[in-house]
Amino acid sequence: MEFLLAIVIGVLYASGLYLMMQQSIVKLVIGLGLLGHGAHLLIFTIGRVNRDVAPIIPADSKYLTGAFADPLPQALILTAIVIGFGVLAFTLVLIRETNRAAPAITIAQHEQDSGDVSRT
Repeated sequence: MEFLLAIVIGVLYASGLYLMMQQSIVKLVIGLGLLGHGAHLLIFTIGRVNRDVAPIIPADSKYLTGAFADPLPQALILTAIVIGFGVLAFTLVLIRETNRAAPAITIAQHEQDSGDVSRT
């Protein structure tokens, strides 16, 4: 199971980085999302995938015994999803305001427009 997740993580990272290096702003945002999903799966895989019992201490015991699921990776993934959503929303607003100030379709056109402004 971990080997399959490692392959999926590699594909998500590779496709996210590939899309981020393209000249389209839409592909940049999609690549950022894929990169974030790859990071979530990486944290999930590092925490070891298991379906053991919940980490709740029984009333008659003082310590956990036996195999139990680790809640820390789940909490980290949940936090990373919220942070990733915030970064994606910020990126979309930043792109919208940039396009409103200087309309262009690709990143190269933005570079050309900013180069023309600095020359004058």
